[in-house]
Amino acid sequence: MLDLNCCHLFDGGFGTMLQAAALPIGHNPERLNLTHPDEIRMIHAAYVNAGSTIISANTFGASRIKLNEDPTPFIEAGVTLAKEAAAPYGVKVALDIGPLGAMMEPFGDLTFDEAYASFREMVMAGEAAGADLILIETMSDLLEAKCALLAAKENTSLPVFVTMTFGEDGKTFIGVDPAAAAVTLTSLGADAIGVNCSLGPDRLVPVVEILLSSTHLPVIVQPNAGMPRIEGGKTVFDVEPQEFALWMKRFLDAGVSILGGCCGTTPSHIKEISKLITGYAYSTRERRNECVLSGWQDIVVCASDRIRTVGELINPTGRKKLTQALYDKNWEYAAELAIEQTEDGADFIVVNAGLPEINEVEALGAMVLAIQKVTSLPLVIDCANPVALERALRIYRGRPILNSINGKRDSLEKILPLAVKYNTGLIALALEEDGIGKTADERCTAGFRVAAAAEAAGVAKHDIFIDCLALTASADQKGILPAIEAIGMVHKQGYMTVLGVSNVSFGLPSRDLLNRTFLASCLTAGLNLAIVATGSGEIMDTIDAARVLIGEDVNCKRFLEKHSTANPTVESDIASLETLILTGRKSEIKETVEMLLQRLEPLQIINEYIVPAMDQAGKAYEDGTLFLPQLMRCAEAVKIAFDAIRSALSSSDAKKDTIILATVRGDIHDIGKNIVKMLLENYGYHVIDLGKDVSEDILVEAVKEHDAKLVGLSALMTTTAQNMIPAIRAIREVKSDCKIMVGGAVISEEFARQIGADYYAKDAAQSARIAGEVFG
Repeated sequence: MLDLNCCHLFDGGFGTMLQAAALPIGHNPERLNLTHPDEIRMIHAAYVNAGSTIISANTFGASRIKLNEDPTPFIEAGVTLAKEAAAPYGVKVALDIGPLGAMMEPFGDLTFDEAYASFREMVMAGEAAGADLILIETMSDLLEAKCALLAAKENTSLPVFVTMTFGEDGKTFIGVDPAAAAVTLTSLGADAIGVNCSLGPDRLVPVVEILLSSTHLPVIVQPNAGMPRIEGGKTVFDVEPQEFALWMKRFLDAGVSILGGCCGTTPSHIKEISKLITGYAYSTRERRNECVLSGWQDIVVCASDRIRTVGELINPTGRKKLTQALYDKNWEYAAELAIEQTEDGADFIVVNAGLPEINEVEALGAMVLAIQKVTSLPLVIDCANPVALERALRIYRGRPILNSINGKRDSLEKILPLAVKYNTGLIALALEEDGIGKTADERCTAGFRVAAAAEAAGVAKHDIFIDCLALTASADQKGILPAIEAIGMVHKQGYMTVLGVSNVSFGLPSRDLLNRTFLASCLTAGLNLAIVATGSGEIMDTIDAARVLIGEDVNCKRFLEKHSTANPTVESDIASLETLILTGRKSEIKETVEMLLQRLEPLQIINEYIVPAMDQAGKAYEDGTLFLPQLMRCAEAVKIAFDAIRSALSSSDAKKDTIILATVRGDIHDIGKNIVKMLLENYGYHVIDLGKDVSEDILVEAVKEHDAKLVGLSALMTTTAQNMIPAIRAIREVKSDCKIMVGGAVISEEFARQIGADYYAKDAAQSARIAGEVFG
């Protein structure tokens, strides 16, 4: 049994040790478990002797997706070799699981079910082989981490640790925030969470501080030994064992309890850390006593003294366009509505696919994916179909609110268990078998009974929102005031409150007038979560004013920022085109470009309006105000604009510049390269993707065949980054004027200069900027 109430020490870099042992590394090092078992066992033994209390089996990439065959033999051998080294000393063995190497939907083609099946196969093989725990590590996509965690929890009885990898901007490469990751992984039942890889210990301090403040779980820190550089033809790291240990002590003192190393660390690093943790007293941290929800990037804290808004538009009730879009399977329309409500300032977005004669399981899941591609706001998932609801909860990146349960037996038996299993926020309707109570007392009694049932099932009180139910004034005027009174009564009992405000005005004219008047009364009574039309300036102004009056908006800061500025001027159609690209509103771009073509030359639109929008997107990405999903959305919007223009260009003008991309010999990781490919293609370039594990001969032939002016090389592992050197040399020999850009998680600008590359592309946006420079 693994005791998490004390400090633990993982091992260090495995690839680093494989390289030092001069083993044939790069392509599926897990195969070495069968071909070189003695050498693998010796590496494990070196870490055990250095003081590791947990060592990781050589199974990081042992998935069917990466190996293209049954991974069980490699996992069995990997775990067995680790246990042989660990068992005499009482050291625990972790089944090591890394990313599958493909982007998950909606950013890529890998489906949740495909990823889950692969992870399920791995964890079951690992437990059968005798692993003591599961380490899911180096994750960048919160959904992939969630998928692996669910596979482990649902198919094994082992403790599960999850670590993600964050860049210098404090986000993963697709923009996941440490707080959102911590909230999500904690809510789903991880036993410990943390960070590994990417950076040295000094640069991980801000990330670790956020993790410690966002979870009560044990926190893991496994940094690299700094950034790699080439010295004497070898890859070396700049943080020595003693310095590394000093940083580890700082993390221990801050509250971290599980330490280790990643790329570049060795048994010498681990030995220095082991001196620190001997007899170190670890104090557990208290669980957060507040409701924290999240998307894949943003967290939202809800409390009885705060007001939050929920955009109501993605609900087909009374909305003909959305209804038709659902029947047409046009999920893009929901995405456009999500963009609109995000810009309006919503804190949450509701999503509902409840229509007759449609496949709600398919529709709700597809809408969740489409919405999360364009916004990171948390969702309120509104669904009474337990199958559709669970599907949406599984593929959701973050911690959502489940809307809703009520006092009816069917709801408590089928919906409530899902809120418990996925540890969501929960809306409890003041509704029982006999319907909605007429008085405030009746509604409160019903609401409290439903909330009590939820608490008895395991939902924390601070995660429950009671909905006192707004009735329609045109049908039942007497039912309006009891809702307001009930909100006040619920608020006094310490529960948070929620209400669909716009219901009150249904079927009446001047709906905004009725809605904002009713809203003001509800806010005064203690409404916390207002489901409203966030596009209404008057509604949002009422929310702003209420935040001032209850003291949430300290010193009226937000109110002053918003209401002291002059009204914005109406955008021109050209400015609108830039806005459409930057916000990714794809449905409006074709028509806007066609209007511009009536008075402007095609190249003028490209050079004066589309390219500046692309530059703005790239700069925002660099500044950390735009993240990979939004950047890809902008690129998709640019592609639509180019497609609309292309027919108006002559054949010579429409010719695309060619770029060759490849992951270097020995490296089978290509997520980054694939992202670069998608972005460059959307920006109008002709991309020839040679794939992964590409030899110098294949590169040279492609360069000659296509007379390439630009080649992009990628490597993810420090052990294969050196293979960029012969690749660059070979290209130079056949085409000296060909420009070469290099990138990947372990590549730095200094490394790029050392190996003779022309450009360092730190991300996909930079690769597009480099292409623009090369091709003028």
